[in-house]
Amino acid sequence: MYNAPMIYLDYAATTPVDSRVLDAMFPYFREFFGNPSSIHRYGQKAENAVDDAREKVAAVLHCRPEEILFTSCGSESDNLALRGAAQAARTQRKSPGEKWILTARNEHHAVSKTAIQLEKEYGFLLEWLDLDERGAVTPAALSKAVCSDTVLASVMYANNEIGTINPIQELAKVARSNDVVFHTDAVQAAAYLDVDVEKLGVDLMSLGGHKFYGPKGVGALYVRKGTGLVPHLTGGGQEFGLRAGTQNVPYIVGFAEALRLVAEEREARKAHVKPMRDQIIGRVLEEISDSQLTGHPENRLPNHASFVFKDVDGNLLLQMLDSAGFACSSGSACKTGNPEPSEVITSLGHSREWALGSLRITLGAESTPEHVDQFLKVLPELVEKTRNLNHR
Repeated sequence: MYNAPMIYLDYAATTPVDSRVLDAMFPYFREFFGNPSSIHRYGQKAENAVDDAREKVAAVLHCRPEEILFTSCGSESDNLALRGAAQAARTQRKSPGEKWILTARNEHHAVSKTAIQLEKEYGFLLEWLDLDERGAVTPAALSKAVCSDTVLASVMYANNEIGTINPIQELAKVARSNDVVFHTDAVQAAAYLDVDVEKLGVDLMSLGGHKFYGPKGVGALYVRKGTGLVPHLTGGGQEFGLRAGTQNVPYIVGFAEALRLVAEEREARKAHVKPMRDQIIGRVLEEISDSQLTGHPENRLPNHASFVFKDVDGNLLLQMLDSAGFACSSGSACKTGNPEPSEVITSLGHSREWALGSLRITLGAESTPEHVDQFLKVLPELVEKTRNLNHR
C-alpha cells in the first residue's frame, strides 16, 4: 500500500533530519551518554556538549548563552513563555487591577489555547488582536489594544497555515514602549527568517528543532535577561532553574547544529524554494476556478503556498493527493465525523463553503521543479473531482 513513490510537499509540518545533524548527534547516544548533572567525567562531557550547543544557538540569535533555555518542543516553549511570563507579571507588578494578555485568533494552538486557559482557570483577561485582510497583526492593532494593565502580548513571527509574516520588530517596539512583555512564536519562521533577537527586539521567542531539519522532541526558548518567568516544570535546577528535567543531550546537540546550518545557508535555501513557490501560486490561481490564495501574496514565507477552493472538502482532497503520490496539508479538521474549518482560515473572513477547502503546499531542501510540475499536472483534476463528489 505504501510502496508507491511519494513527493513530500509538507515541510511546514516537519522536515527530515539533515545528515550533518545526525552525524553531530550520534556520539551522544552511546559514547558520551552521561547525565549533564553528574559530576564525573561522563557528566562533564555531556554538560560541555549542552554548553557548546547553547553557545551555538546564542550566536545565531545574537544573545547571551544564559538567555537560551532548551525544551522538548516549540509547543512547550510557547507554554513556558505564556504561563511563565503571565504568572511572573502577576507577582512582580504592584499596580491594582486584573492583568491582560493580548494575542490573535490565528496563533498556533500552543499559544491560543494556553491564553484561553490562563483566562478561564487563572483569572487573566484575554483580548484577541484584530487582524488585517491578510491575517497579519499591525502595530496599530496592538497599540489600540494595549492598556495600563496589559502584561503580555504574543504574536507569531510567521503563520504556519497561511505563511503571512508579521512585522515583529515594529510590534515589539509598541510593546516595549508600553512596558509589555512581548513573545513571538518563531517555530515556523526560523527555517527562513532572521532570528536576531536584538534586531527584532522581542523578550521571548520560541523555536522547534524539527521545522529546520533538526530532530523532533527538542525546542528552545529565548528569554531576554531581566524578563520575569515562573517555571511550569519543577524539579531539579536544570536550565537555570526554569525548566527541570535531565537535558536531552543528543537532541540538544542536533538542534544547535541544525540552527547553525540554517544561519549559514539561509539565503541559498530561500533562493531554492521561492521560484517554485511562486510557480505554484501563479499556476493554481490561473488554472483552477474559484481558488484564492490565503495569506499575504508577497510578505510570506518563501517556501509556503496556501489556498482555499470553493465547494471542496479539504480532507478528501488530501486523501486524493496522497493516493496520487503527494503529501500536503489542510487547515480543516475532522471532529467526530464532521469536518470543521480552521480558525486561521475563518479569521480571514472566508465562509464555510470556502474555508473547508483549504490546502497548504510547503517546499523544502529535497523539492525540485520536476516535483512541482508533476503536482501542478494533477491538482486541477483532483480539485474538480472533489467538487463533483461534494455536489452529489
